[in-house]
Amino acid sequence: MPRKFTSSTQAIPEVGAVPRHLAIIMDGNGRWAKKRFMPRVAGHKRGVETVRSMVKACIARGIEYLTLFAFSSENWRRPVEEVSFLLNLFVSALQSEIGKLHANSVRLKVVGDLSAFEPRLVALIREGEALTANNSRLTLTIAANYGGRWDILQAMNQLALAHPEKVGAFGEADLAPHLAMAYAPEPDLFIRTGGEQRISNFLLWQLAYSELYFTDTLWPDFDDAALDAAVLSYRRRERRFGRTSEQLTENAVSPAPTLGLPATGHDA
Repeated sequence: MPRKFTSSTQAIPEVGAVPRHLAIIMDGNGRWAKKRFMPRVAGHKRGVETVRSMVKACIARGIEYLTLFAFSSENWRRPVEEVSFLLNLFVSALQSEIGKLHANSVRLKVVGDLSAFEPRLVALIREGEALTANNSRLTLTIAANYGGRWDILQAMNQLALAHPEKVGAFGEADLAPHLAMAYAPEPDLFIRTGGEQRISNFLLWQLAYSELYFTDTLWPDFDDAALDAAVLSYRRRERRFGRTSEQLTENAVSPAPTLGLPATGHDA
């Protein structure tokens, strides 16, 4: 039976010193390459290495869900050559990494409108998801041809088809199971690398009460220290979920030992 997670607008979710779910927009690959007088595609290749290191870092820190925005529904507007390279890179990454993910008990999920992809890529995605379906150490979600508005619309369409008799009377609990990431809790922490400060149509529904963290660090340079800085910023936030500061009860929480962060009380 699928697990049910608390909606931050319906109830107050449990929070801890380390985010349970981390969502990242991996921005800055092209600029990283340009700074080094290399083609943009070299930055994307280097970005895959950062993905590999972040998976390991999340496992070490006790983060249970890692969601990465790999290709948005708007990225089709990029030059044809770059789009083709990105899709081929996705294929090669799946071929080379699935076995390693499975060996480390990482579950792979891919969310987005896959109908636009070639059958070969879709088959690799489905094979990888099936192979890793029962893994529980970390759930790695790749958002590909994904958009937050697309997600809400496809969920609404599914719901309306399933329950036409209730159209006009749907509630949040009715819609939630049809969202692309119904299998995961809402992100606790959202990170965008590369200096831009916007969410770019990513997880619009799910980010309702996520803590937002923006960094100038380009994605290929985002390392363990950069992740720890983001988590430290998260730990210093007061997560009220609509309440006042006075309503929050003090609850001292020690960080995971691997973080190497100073022990402080968590305010939420």
